[in-house]
Amino acid sequence: MAGRGRDVRDSSVVVLCLLLLVALTGCGGGTDTASLRADVQRVLDRRAAALLGRDAAAYAATGTRTGFDRVAEVPLADWTYRVTGLERTGSTATADVDLRYRLAGYDAGALRARRTVRLARADGTWRVTADRPAPKAPRQPWDQGTVQTVRGAHSLVLGVGRADAALRAYAGLADRAVPAVSAAWDGDWPRRVVVIVPRSLAAMAELLGSPASSYQGIAAVTTGETGAGAPADRIVVNPEAYGLLGTVGKQVVLTHETTHVATRAHTGAATPLWLSEGYADWVGYRGTGRAPARIAPELARAVAEGRVPDALPADDDFGFTGDATELARAYEGGWAACRLIAEEWGEDRLDAFYRAVGAHGRRDGAVADAMRRVLGTTPEDFTLRWQARLRTELS
Repeated sequence: MAGRGRDVRDSSVVVLCLLLLVALTGCGGGTDTASLRADVQRVLDRRAAALLGRDAAAYAATGTRTGFDRVAEVPLADWTYRVTGLERTGSTATADVDLRYRLAGYDAGALRARRTVRLARADGTWRVTADRPAPKAPRQPWDQGTVQTVRGAHSLVLGVGRADAALRAYAGLADRAVPAVSAAWDGDWPRRVVVIVPRSLAAMAELLGSPASSYQGIAAVTTGETGAGAPADRIVVNPEAYGLLGTVGKQVVLTHETTHVATRAHTGAATPLWLSEGYADWVGYRGTGRAPARIAPELARAVAEGRVPDALPADDDFGFTGDATELARAYEGGWAACRLIAEEWGEDRLDAFYRAVGAHGRRDGAVADAMRRVLGTTPEDFTLRWQARLRTELS
């Protein structure tokens, strides 16, 4: 019993000493965490500088080389990391990181990508062992492989696992799309686009952070922030659906998506999808010479059967996961509405109407107010004109 008592006292002394050591050294406390965070941030700063400076040796000194060669052809103007969270387990650490990067000559501002960076400590130095997208965050093109780059007159095409000839074909289509959009849209815009061509539909979905089923049959989408001051846009192609299109269809799709890039600064929360998508389709088909019934076959079929829409398409009608026929009719109805404005009020009024709707502070009343001020009509009267035009041209 006496010996057991001495063990307890000895253990208490050890525990007390350990607690004092923790208090004195800051082990596990705020000072140590701040120091670790600063160390990791410095490593990432050196890594970013080496990447921008194309210094392979300096990059390798910060950890794994994976990623360095994958972006060798990408014209980077900025590449910075910011540590937002950090956890350490012994000689390893996991950092939550915001990556911000900008493409030289194309991006007005930096794009943000959430990353998870793993590090290991050896010989007193932290080094990166892995740099991956954060959970549920979209992948970046270089996460899928080495990025190939083709520069056009008005375009930058980034591809992964694609033949150079195929990427040059995309650049040619994009280079024709830019002046076609500028001829229709009288607003100021950069007049250049970035097109991303992944390996497959599944790879496209990874770049967009959504299930592949969401984009089945969708040839391309444009990503970016709406409103003035948006940093950058990306046209992301679904190579499987896009490859099924004919020459005219491929051009229409790239012109449609380029229109979204051009009108982005004037597209806001008040802009209904029938206007933003309808305008993009109107620009895409403008000058093709195609008859209305060929441009809007599903809507023509409905009108011929006596099913003229009661109203302009609602936003919910444009859901990618819904019925494909209903989705087609929504796009076609928006196109017909924008074409009606262009032909009865003029193309300049159509552009002015688009900007007026986007500038409205809220969705309620935006279309009605713009119709009154720009077109001198009401939504009720406009819908009747739209329905009459559908019966005349599509029945």
